[in-house]
Amino acid sequence: MEKLKMHSPDLTAQNVDRIAALFPGCVTEAKGPDGTLRWMIDFDLLRQELSDSIVDGPQERYHLDWPGKRQALITANAPIAKTLRPVRAESVDFDTTRNLFIEGDNLEALKLLQETYLGKVKMIYIDPPYNTGKDFVYRDNFASAQAEQEAIAGERNESGARLVSNPEGNGRFHSNWLDMISPRLRLSRNLLTRDGAIFVSCDEGEQPRLRLIMDEVFGQSNFVADMVWAAGRKNDSRLVSVSHEYIVCYARDTEYLRDTQITWRQKKKGLDEIYAQHDRLKRQYGSDYKLITQGMKDWYRDLADSHPSKASKHYAHVDSRGVYFPDNISWPGGGGPKYEVLHPITRKPVKVPSRGWMTSDPEKMRSWIEDDRVHFGEDENSVPCIKSYLADREDQTPYSVFYQDGRAASKRLRALMDGDLFDFPKDELVIQELVEMLTEGNDVVLDFFAGSSTTAHSVMLQNAKDGAARQFVMVQLDEDTPEKSEARKAGFNTIPEVSCERIRRAGAKILEGECHPDWNRDVGFRVLKIDSSNMAEVHYTPDATTQADLLLRVDNIKQGRTAEDLLFQVLLDWGVDLSLPITRETVEGKTVFTVAGTALIACFDNGVDEALVKTLAARKPLRVVFKDTGFKDDATKINVKQIFKSLSPDSEVKAI
Repeated sequence: MEKLKMHSPDLTAQNVDRIAALFPGCVTEAKGPDGTLRWMIDFDLLRQELSDSIVDGPQERYHLDWPGKRQALITANAPIAKTLRPVRAESVDFDTTRNLFIEGDNLEALKLLQETYLGKVKMIYIDPPYNTGKDFVYRDNFASAQAEQEAIAGERNESGARLVSNPEGNGRFHSNWLDMISPRLRLSRNLLTRDGAIFVSCDEGEQPRLRLIMDEVFGQSNFVADMVWAAGRKNDSRLVSVSHEYIVCYARDTEYLRDTQITWRQKKKGLDEIYAQHDRLKRQYGSDYKLITQGMKDWYRDLADSHPSKASKHYAHVDSRGVYFPDNISWPGGGGPKYEVLHPITRKPVKVPSRGWMTSDPEKMRSWIEDDRVHFGEDENSVPCIKSYLADREDQTPYSVFYQDGRAASKRLRALMDGDLFDFPKDELVIQELVEMLTEGNDVVLDFFAGSSTTAHSVMLQNAKDGAARQFVMVQLDEDTPEKSEARKAGFNTIPEVSCERIRRAGAKILEGECHPDWNRDVGFRVLKIDSSNMAEVHYTPDATTQADLLLRVDNIKQGRTAEDLLFQVLLDWGVDLSLPITRETVEGKTVFTVAGTALIACFDNGVDEALVKTLAARKPLRVVFKDTGFKDDATKINVKQIFKSLSPDSEVKAI
C-alpha cells in the first residue's frame, strides 16, 4: 500500500520534472546534500540546448539583484516537514465553516498550502511590514555566517528566528526586506487562479523595490496599476507631507483577462447619499422635476471635494424614473446618420450632432422620445442628449487614485474591540471594494500578513451585501503583543488572539445588521496552527535509524497527536480542500472521519479488520487512508488493496 509523504512539496524537484519533460537529455543522477541519489539537471547540457537564448557570465542585462537573493530562492523551494493542527476551542463553527485562520510563519503556511490551493485563490491582499526600521519581524532561517553571528549576539532565537528590528542604518536594510518578501511572493503566485490578482499595500519606502521584485515574480506584462490611496494629510514632515499609500496590483495573467474579456468593476461611491437626497427633494417638491433638479445641483455644489458623491455630480437631472445624466447621443467616431428630429415643445427641427445620430433608425429614435428617454434643451437650438440613469450605471471601472480618511478605520475598530488594540489598521471598506471588484461566488481570498484580520472582515461584509459565499484564508505569525500595549492590558497575549477576536466580533455585528437573503451567513473560521509533523523522525530519516530505534518505534506517530491532527496532515498531503465539511462517526466500532461525503474517508484506529474495510469500500470514496500500523493483522493489511479493487476500483488507498 502506498504511503503518503507527509511533508510540503519539493518545488525544486517539481522544477526538475518540468525541465526533464522539455529536455530529457539534460537530466542525470547525482547525490544530494543528504547523500541519496536524486534526479538533477546537467546545466552544461541545458546551456547547450539554449545556446542562442542564454545570458552567461558578466554580460550586462537588466535585472534586480541583492545580497542573499539566491538563498531567498532556495528558501522558497525547500520542502518542510510541518503540518497544520486544528484547534477547535478557538474556532467558530469548525465543522461547517469554509473559512480558515492559520497561526504561524506565513512562509511555512504558503509551503503547506501549495498543493491544496494551487491555482485556486482568486485574490490575494497583503499588508507586509513597511520596513520603517521598527518592529520588522520575520523568521526565515538562512544558513549564513551572519545568522550565526546574530545568534551569538542574541539577535536570533534558538530556531534561527530574527527577533529584532531592521534598523535603517543596517547595511542590509533593503536586502533584508527583499529576503523576506521575495520567497513569499514566489510561493503566493502559484496559488492564484488564472484570472486572479494580488494587491500589496506599501508606502514610498519600499515601493520602488516592491515593483521590481513583483515584475520579476509575476512578470512585467502582468502589472495592472499602482493604486494611490489618499488617506488624509499628515503633519510629520518638514518638506513634503506624505498623505498617501500605494496598493500595487498585479494580475496572474493579463493576457488571459484580455482574451476572455474579463473586466473589473466596482460600485460608484456615494450612491446611497445621492439617492437619499433625491428622495428628500421628491418628498419636498413632488413631481416638479425642475425644482428637484435644481436642488440636486445645489447639493452637489455644496459638497466637499473629498465627498464620495462628488464624483457623480453630473448625475443631477431628475425625471419620473430617477436621477440621470444627459449623455452624448451622437454616432461614435463620426459619419453617422443625419435626419430630422422635432423639438417636443417648439415642434421645430433640433440641431443635429456633427457626427450624426447614435441610431440609424428614425423609428427607434422616435420610440426613445415617446418613452421620455431623450433630454431636450429649452428650444431647438441645442443638440438633444440620451438620458443615462444612475440606477443603470452604478458600476464603474476602478480609479487608480481614491480618497478614504485613514482615521475612520481606526475609530470603527476601536468601537468594535473596545479599545485601541491595533495601531494603523487597514480600512475594511477599502479592501471590501477590492473584494467586490475582483471576486464573486465561492472565490477564495488570501491574506498571509493578516494582522488584525481586516481582510476577513471585508470578505464577510461583501458576502452579507451580495449574498456570495467567498471564503477567506488568514495567516498570522504567532507574535506576542507588546507588554505594555492596550491589547495586552485587555488580555490578548498574541496578535492571533486579537485577530481571531476581531473576526468573531465583526461576524456577530454583521449578522445583527441587514444581510442578503441568499447569504449562507458563514462568519465562522477553522483555526489551524503550524507545528512539527505528526510523524516521528524515523518517517523522514530511515537511514539514520537503528534496529533498536525501530523496535522502540512500532508506531511512527508522535505522542500527543490526535486523529484529527492526522486527518489535517493527510488533507495537506493529498491536496484536499482544508475547508470542506468534516463528520466523525463510529463504524464497526472504529472512529471514522468523512470529508465532504466521499471526498476522503480516514480511520486511524488500531485493530482495523476486513469488516470495516469492506464497509468503507462499499461507500466508494475517492480517497481512503489508514494508519500503517493500525490493521488487525498482516493478512488484513495485505487484503485491503484487493478489497477496494473489487468493491471500489476507483478509490485511491494510502497509509501513513
